[in-house]
Amino acid sequence: MKVVVVGANGQIGQHLVALLQKEDGFEPYAMVRKEEQERFFEEKGVKAVLANLEDRVEKLEEAVQGMDAIVFSAGSGGSTGADKTLLIDLDGAVKMMEAAENTGIDRFIMVSAHQAHNRENWSEAIKPYYVAKHYADRMLEQSNLIYTIIRPGNLLNEVGTGKIQTAKNLESGSIPREDVASTILAALKEENTHKKAFDLISGNASIKESLEKLTD
Repeated sequence: MKVVVVGANGQIGQHLVALLQKEDGFEPYAMVRKEEQERFFEEKGVKAVLANLEDRVEKLEEAVQGMDAIVFSAGSGGSTGADKTLLIDLDGAVKMMEAAENTGIDRFIMVSAHQAHNRENWSEAIKPYYVAKHYADRMLEQSNLIYTIIRPGNLLNEVGTGKIQTAKNLESGSIPREDVASTILAALKEENTHKKAFDLISGNASIKESLEKLTD
């Protein structure tokens, strides 16, 4: 399976690309926007494609042509304003959905934010980010794509445990970025994640078991 990782240069993206590179039957493609990022991945033996989420949809279609799945783990970052949040986290995500549909890619995994579907639980400090994630997720759910929406809690730079908790609604919690990447990889293989959206935090169950027990 050829998987293009949008936002491959981010921390979750880098973990995921490394996992995909080691996994039989998968071939990662790192979608990045800078030439130095492209060289970074190519030096690791990973194919990279240059594209910018602010490009036209037609340009993004060229970047994903021939892929089997898209993982959207991109973000505008905490140092940008609400304008970039809308352009990247919302419009960029929607343009990738359009590019997927226009090129015949049906599998799409979205890395969202914990409780993005519940307005009452949004952080006031980063409300534009939650707005962007909320509506990008809703657009994905209304698309024709076979989606999985993963809403991780507070992200940690710790070694993954391989133990998680998933549900449509979870209390706030945290999870290592490495475990988020492992969950994405597992979701690419688990049909029970199709057309599902869920919160994700550290827990006591294996990733495989958690995804197999997902309910609507």
